[in-house]
Amino acid sequence: MRNARSKFYGALSWILISVVTLSALSPATAQSFGDGTDASVYDRNQSATLLNANPLLSDPNAPVDSLSKKKERREKKPLSSYYFNDSTKRQNVFSWRHNPFNNNIEIIPIDTALYNFQKDYIFLRRENVGSAYLGQLGGASIPLNYFNRPHFQSFSFLDAYADYLFTPENVPFYNGKRPFTQLSFFMSGQTKRAEEQLRVIHAQNISPSSNINLNYRNNGTRGMYTNQRSKDKNLSLSFSHSGRKYSIHGGYLYNMGDIYENGGLTDDGQVLDTLIDLPQNLEMNLTDARNRFKGNTFYFTQSYGLPFRKLEEDETLANVTTLFVGNSFEYTGFKKIYTDTKDKTAEDYYANWFINPNQSNDSIKENRMDLKFFAQFQPYNREGILGTIDGGLGYTMNSYYNFNLNQYLAPQEKNVKKNSVYVYANAEGAFKEYVKWNGSFQYYPIGYRSQDLSVDGNLTVSAKIRQHPVSLSFNVHYRLEKPDYWSEHYTSNHFMWDNSFNKENELRLGARLSIPSIGTEVGFTQSITDNKVYYNRLSIPVQYQRALSVTGIYLQKDFRAGGLHLNNRVLLQWSSAQEVAPVPLVSANATYYYEFNVVKDVLRLQIGLDGYYNTEYYGFGYNPALMRFYNQRDTKTGNYIWLDGFISGKWKRVRFLVKFQHLNYNLFGQRNYFQIAHYPLNRRMLKLGVSWNFYD
Repeated sequence: MRNARSKFYGALSWILISVVTLSALSPATAQSFGDGTDASVYDRNQSATLLNANPLLSDPNAPVDSLSKKKERREKKPLSSYYFNDSTKRQNVFSWRHNPFNNNIEIIPIDTALYNFQKDYIFLRRENVGSAYLGQLGGASIPLNYFNRPHFQSFSFLDAYADYLFTPENVPFYNGKRPFTQLSFFMSGQTKRAEEQLRVIHAQNISPSSNINLNYRNNGTRGMYTNQRSKDKNLSLSFSHSGRKYSIHGGYLYNMGDIYENGGLTDDGQVLDTLIDLPQNLEMNLTDARNRFKGNTFYFTQSYGLPFRKLEEDETLANVTTLFVGNSFEYTGFKKIYTDTKDKTAEDYYANWFINPNQSNDSIKENRMDLKFFAQFQPYNREGILGTIDGGLGYTMNSYYNFNLNQYLAPQEKNVKKNSVYVYANAEGAFKEYVKWNGSFQYYPIGYRSQDLSVDGNLTVSAKIRQHPVSLSFNVHYRLEKPDYWSEHYTSNHFMWDNSFNKENELRLGARLSIPSIGTEVGFTQSITDNKVYYNRLSIPVQYQRALSVTGIYLQKDFRAGGLHLNNRVLLQWSSAQEVAPVPLVSANATYYYEFNVVKDVLRLQIGLDGYYNTEYYGFGYNPALMRFYNQRDTKTGNYIWLDGFISGKWKRVRFLVKFQHLNYNLFGQRNYFQIAHYPLNRRMLKLGVSWNFYD
């Protein structure tokens, strides 16, 4: 076993070095997977020309120099993996996410379509009805949908930046018959206040079953308002091998943010009651505050299949009784630093200066290591009614550092370490295309998170009515867990607390009806939570001692008449305690556009409007020192329509965008363009964007 694995890694390294060298020396040939060209077919004409040009190669009877004689190359074996079915393997390039919890994958679409290309902000692309954010690209955001709000158990200060971060759970992997590259760039505003986005994806196979992937994002702005500059850089370097028996997914992640914090307006009347020509002339609470964070992650999950019978030639484990054994490893380290000075901070903006009366330099660190071993049993068919049953044992170690006053006496760093052991299990299956189900649980018997428990279940029933697919899904989620470490223990220049909270207890139920043929979806979600921890109007974490109920109803209806598209998404939400879980009653996104061919199969355009709206409510406040949203009760936000006008198009493999962002700025007499209390959204800007796909 050990020798076989050593040979495998040696061969993998040799193939990687060889392919990289050949790729650097060989000219690239660009072929499209979307214009009718089959990019999986090699250019045999070019190969024949090279053979005919050399008589020693074209004439089988010609003498051969024994010194230069080379062994014939072995033909590469095709992709043979239990993860992918035949329809997936036939695609020229496809993508998936890997779940390290159950060692299974989820096929995901590759973003090459024109649909929703105008939604360039990453947090708006991921939320059907929008997010509340500080106004600028690269800044903090939070979904309007209560049920999509992030809930980090580790380094929870980054909840507000969850949409930007790469994690082992959301990293995309790719497999393609030819290298795939996607370059995207968006820019808006004047040069001195410009927003810029750069996205780079490169995926290349080093064998039909092995690939390496690079995914890079750079989102930032120089800032329309005072001290609003921001920059987020996120990098994923990943690799995977999906063989007949052995599979591995792993890589390295780098996430960083450099955020200048202005604390919002000193007086909202500067926007609501007057019209100041230059946005940089608006007075802000903070003029030199800054947050910087960096994180590094190393991870892998590997497994080996032990079939209960000998495999036939070219047979995969997908339909064979098999026991998989494997392990998973993840190490993540994050550090955050917040700085400011009192002379450049508005009076009374921070009530306390505990450590230094003149300036702040707050630093926190958290390291997390997770190691688990698992076994997965496949009774017969991986896509059968009982596809897989798996379980495992895991160990987590968290290390926390936060400067406190006691360290004046002992200035060396002292980390607080918390360890936990957990067990988990998962089962899933399907009956053809009609039924899919899965269930899982995770339990901590000992350690820091002792008695924490989570249980999940999902069921989807599908059918066809007059050849139109219809699906009905149900899900249940239960969690009993200790609140995150930082909500209980924290020391900084402006905030200090030492809490002991009870475990949060939540039951969440949901159902969804989807009819894609008529563009209709209806969903219902109900959450009941005991001992909810939240940040109150003073930005202090507290615990709600009663039951919190939040209800959501989601409606989607897309109308189409020829080239006219009227896409509508509406979310209705009710919270039993708005001071604990603030939600707008109505949140909506409407995208209306006309799509047509300028030149058939060459150039296609969309011309339309993209609008967002939510009803008035006590929206979140944002605290820069904590890098957190809190539940303020002084200022209402909402009741404002945000409109973007756009022209987007696709010319062969190139997508382009011209967008007038905040088209309706100062047009209808209202200027309450706030989604977070005291933070105005950006004014009208012209945005240009382009995305180019390369398949070679």
